[in-house]
Amino acid sequence: GELSDQLLRRACLDALAWPAHLTLAFNISAKQLSDPAVGLRILAILAETGFSPRRLEIEITETAVVAQMKIAQIVTAQLRQAGVRIALDDFGTGYSSLHYLGRLPIDTIKIDQSFVRAMRREETAAATVRAVVALAKAHGKKLVAEGIETGEDAAQLAGMGCEYGQGYHFGRP
Repeated sequence: GELSDQLLRRACLDALAWPAHLTLAFNISAKQLSDPAVGLRILAILAETGFSPRRLEIEITETAVVAQMKIAQIVTAQLRQAGVRIALDDFGTGYSSLHYLGRLPIDTIKIDQSFVRAMRREETAAATVRAVVALAKAHGKKLVAEGIETGEDAAQLAGMGCEYGQGYHFGRP
């Protein structure tokens, strides 16, 4: 927890130098999400650094949500109320993904890279990606495709209506 707080603090300070339209996405672990005070700590770091909550997106995995549903609801509500956006990371890898679309205040769905990789080889995987794009649009959620490694991947996803992506095609971590 303390290390993550330090990393978030450093990331917020660094991101202050970025153009104002760019956001900072920061993952929190299942262990962090088990702490009901994690939302308040995040908000305290934002206040301390002067980083706008509207420029922060907290990413939580489905696995973390499954393990900590009640706390996840409390923490995400606190953060959303302050203007922080919430992303459900690795969407499609958990056992009840659709359940969370209505139970958590999620802004962004991040489709797992395994689907993006598979869509290159399998039409069924491409069909799944198209369905998730449609699902995200129907729910008014931003969709980010993870694991985009080539321009072909980016073009195929754009053709499906996916407007955002991350991966080696755009830059190494």
